[in-house]
Amino acid sequence: MQRSGALTLSQAVFRHTTLGMDAILVLLGSMVVALTAQVAIPLQPVPITGQTFGVLLVGTVLGSKRGALALMVYIVEGLRFPVFQGGNSAWTLDRFGEPYLFGATAGYLIGFVLAAFVVGLLAEHWGMDREVWSAALLLLIGNVVIYVPGLAWLQLWLTGHGLSVSVWDAGLVPFVWGDLIKLILAAAIVPAAWRLVGRAGLR
Repeated sequence: MQRSGALTLSQAVFRHTTLGMDAILVLLGSMVVALTAQVAIPLQPVPITGQTFGVLLVGTVLGSKRGALALMVYIVEGLRFPVFQGGNSAWTLDRFGEPYLFGATAGYLIGFVLAAFVVGLLAEHWGMDREVWSAALLLLIGNVVIYVPGLAWLQLWLTGHGLSVSVWDAGLVPFVWGDLIKLILAAAIVPAAWRLVGRAGLR
């Protein structure tokens, strides 16, 4: 894939990739998100999961195009396999009898694709993933991108089901500390990986 500005981690390690290699990286990225999605604290209506950690890590490492594609593949995988949080597939019914794909968390799935693209783009053009503080800012931006469509859809969902709970209490406040921990963890891992790449002479 074409790259401009700074390299992402995957581009630094794999300087010249074929279409087949790109496909493998995209598939591996989708698998990382699927695995992290199984780490969950079951809250209602939206659980705390490791998905956002996987999404931001994949987007940062793979870059905008491959990162967004990996999340699209992840969603497509969910049409057939139980890769979403809690071992859900797209058609698993929630307590309202609705398929998971159209339930309370649907907006976050859209946000995952957008966030992977945005953090990948920022990593590609400004190298924001190379230092801890800039990586933290990068991942904070990614979290915001996830929340915008996530909360917008959740508000519509809550209203449609006649639930009086605030969208902030249902979809934001319970997850702030968990997202902060995941952000700090990812912001430490990626720059550390860059240091290893530098020592290997690939930077």
